[in-house]
Amino acid sequence: MNTEELIRQAKAAREHSYCPYSHFRVGAALLCGDGTVYTGCNIENAAFSPTNCAERTAFFKAVSEGHRDFKKIAIIGETEEYLPPCGVCRQVMLEFVDPSRFEVVMAGNTDACKVVKLAELMPESFGSKFF
Repeated sequence: MNTEELIRQAKAAREHSYCPYSHFRVGAALLCGDGTVYTGCNIENAAFSPTNCAERTAFFKAVSEGHRDFKKIAIIGETEEYLPPCGVCRQVMLEFVDPSRFEVVMAGNTDACKVVKLAELMPESFGSKFF
C-alpha cells in the first residue's frame, strides 16, 4: 500500500475522533505485514489519564485481532505541519516493531508529510532487550 492511501485512511479515521475537551482530532492507519490496515482515532476522557491516542487505538485493535507484524503507520492531525506521535505512543510502537525498519508517516492538513524510521524518533530507547 502506498503512503498516500495510508494517509487517506488515517484522515478518514480522524473523523471518528471523540475529543470534546481538546477539540483536536487525530487519526491513524497502521499497515500490517499481510496488508491489513487497522485505523484508530483519539478518544478522550474527562479525567484525561484514560484518554487514548489514535496510534495506540490502531495498535491495540490490531494486536487484539492477532496481528504482530507491522510495516508502517500514518498519523494525521488538524495541523498545518506534520504531526509526530507522543512519547507514550512511540513506546507502544517499540513493543511490537523493529524500530530500524518500521516507518512512521507524519502528516497534516497540507500535502506535505514526513516519513522516518521509528529509531529516529526513539534513539536510546527502552525495550525488551533489557530483559
